[in-house]
Amino acid sequence: MKVEKNSDVMPPISGSSTLSSKLDRLVQTGELFEQVDKETVRCYACGHYCLIKKGKRGICQIRFNHNGELKVPWGYVAALHNDPTEKKPFYHVFPGSSTMTFGMLGCDLHCPYCQNWDISQALRDSRAGYTPKEISPEQIVALAKQSHSRCIASSYNEPLITSEWAKAIFQLAKREGFTCLYVSNGNVTREVLEYLQQHVDGFNIDLKTMQDKNYRKLGAVLERILEGIRMTFQMGFWLEIVTLIVPGFNDSETEIREIARFIKSISPTIPWHVTAFHPDYKMTSPPPTPPRTIIRAAEIGYEEGLRYVYGGNLPGGVRQFENTYCPGCHKPVIERVGYRILRNVLHEGGFCPYCEMKIDGLLD
Repeated sequence: MKVEKNSDVMPPISGSSTLSSKLDRLVQTGELFEQVDKETVRCYACGHYCLIKKGKRGICQIRFNHNGELKVPWGYVAALHNDPTEKKPFYHVFPGSSTMTFGMLGCDLHCPYCQNWDISQALRDSRAGYTPKEISPEQIVALAKQSHSRCIASSYNEPLITSEWAKAIFQLAKREGFTCLYVSNGNVTREVLEYLQQHVDGFNIDLKTMQDKNYRKLGAVLERILEGIRMTFQMGFWLEIVTLIVPGFNDSETEIREIARFIKSISPTIPWHVTAFHPDYKMTSPPPTPPRTIIRAAEIGYEEGLRYVYGGNLPGGVRQFENTYCPGCHKPVIERVGYRILRNVLHEGGFCPYCEMKIDGLLD
């Protein structure tokens, strides 16, 4: 499918007119929407379910109504890197492998501490934005093969809002034997999960807080995120959850324990990554998260009955909490520092060599 380059584009967004004009030419007619009337569509790529009238944009700014049709991003990347799979972070997806990771521009949230803000906030903030690089799905899959990647992932910006593009890539990737992954904020809909079900193997979802008022400051509703996590697991995707621990925002033991209990209520097999914050973007006043906070959060996760809990963003600074332990015999089966695997003693198929318990994940 070729990129559809509109001759007449949407009115540019204030502060990013050049970039928005470029992006509005790199589009296709979307699939994740319904026609409400001749001039209005409802998008269901994310939990906002935007009702978009002719000539208007959704909350994400990159899905827009052009003459009564929903136009969606297509045919470019803003970032493309072959990363360690652990960096996503996925610790239970082929440990030690690499993942060709692509991202477009835009997001349906506006987190003030976003560490990819120069990509995600490109059409909201005039300081942000990468020049889009035109590319085809075939080229991305070819690069993944040349790089000896095991997986291909949509990340960096919010992948839900560019799901049509990801599906086109993943359809080709699956034929070549790749495992396909999403790194998402979790503001999912049943429609988008059903759309992706045959093409995406795993989700890493960012559960940011258990306080609705704080989620609304970021642009989402807590219950939609929680229900999105439940649906993702129930529909059979491999799921890992990450929580960035931000001092003064979500670092109380009460809230950390509440997050752990929520995850356990779905399944104790879901790995939980508690990662350290560093000042970024619009949130520069809180100090970096101290190692003791990450260590305590990981301890709480285990206290609440989760099988796999990891500390992140502090390589070598969170004691044993970078390692994978067998939940049966509690011996280390994968040892890490940062994204580097030091030792992996799992037997083929992901079985513990000491007690033969199967470790959960995509390990075959």
